[in-house]
Amino acid sequence: MSVTSPLLDLPGAVAAEGVDARVAAHYGSFNREQRTLASGDGFVDLSHRDVLRVAGPDRLTWLHSLTTQHLTGLAPGEWTQALVLSPNGHVEHAITGVDDGEALTLHTEPGAGASLLEFLQRMVFMMRVEMSDVSDDVAVAWRPKGYDLVPRDRLTTYAEAAGPACGLWAFEALRIARGEPRFGVDTDHRTIPNEAGWIPSAVHLDKGCYRGQETVARVHTLGRPPRRLTLLHLDGSENRLPVRGADLTQGDKVVGFVGSSARHFELGPIALALVKRNVPVDVTLEADGLVASQEVLVDPEIGLHVRPKLR
Repeated sequence: MSVTSPLLDLPGAVAAEGVDARVAAHYGSFNREQRTLASGDGFVDLSHRDVLRVAGPDRLTWLHSLTTQHLTGLAPGEWTQALVLSPNGHVEHAITGVDDGEALTLHTEPGAGASLLEFLQRMVFMMRVEMSDVSDDVAVAWRPKGYDLVPRDRLTTYAEAAGPACGLWAFEALRIARGEPRFGVDTDHRTIPNEAGWIPSAVHLDKGCYRGQETVARVHTLGRPPRRLTLLHLDGSENRLPVRGADLTQGDKVVGFVGSSARHFELGPIALALVKRNVPVDVTLEADGLVASQEVLVDPEIGLHVRPKLR
């Protein structure tokens, strides 16, 4: 799907960059737009995200067996998050979806839908499920109360009713401040759910087996994640933000990498980063050369509180 959002025609709209280029970064004032969202008003155009539809009577049981989330009892209208893991427990896909009683509609990162659809199609074994990419017909939007699925040809009408429009920069700043990672931006090919704080939001610990479960369970109950997600509070004396993927350093040692960053209307410049677990939580780091203090999001000792007594 490569449709540019019609909301880029709204007054003041400035397009985002990279994979987000088909929607607006802001509509004239990202600080004002952050305040609008923080107050519970406004909406964000996320119509560049890929959208899949999974139908059929076996859809929830089937997806329950493939993902990290407990889906067999998912009620119509209830939004949920889930991950698809590799056999070794690395995150391969992150999805958000809602079931309407007949089909589960899910959305994922721009450009990730095709590979997710291919994976799902390979995993159909005698199950009554049908799936398709509906990105050309269904758009995603977000309001402070949650996600909306909007017929793409009614996106302008939706905006008129849900306004004021707020851009992706405002949405991202608030997301980063909440400590919510974005797949493929704040993660890499080695990321496991335990590192990124996806337990329990996207990982249900009391469900049947799924691909990659052994790694998740072992780290949660016995070990500690090799890395941890942290919120960085950046030195604002330089008028720049760290480049995504830049080294996170402690002295002359590389101890992680920087993910997404933004200028928050209250906190100032902030970023998310994955840092090695053994880095003390109270040391000052450098993110792409910018001095950064840490705010703990994932406890480096996670798992110890449920460590069983071994003989």
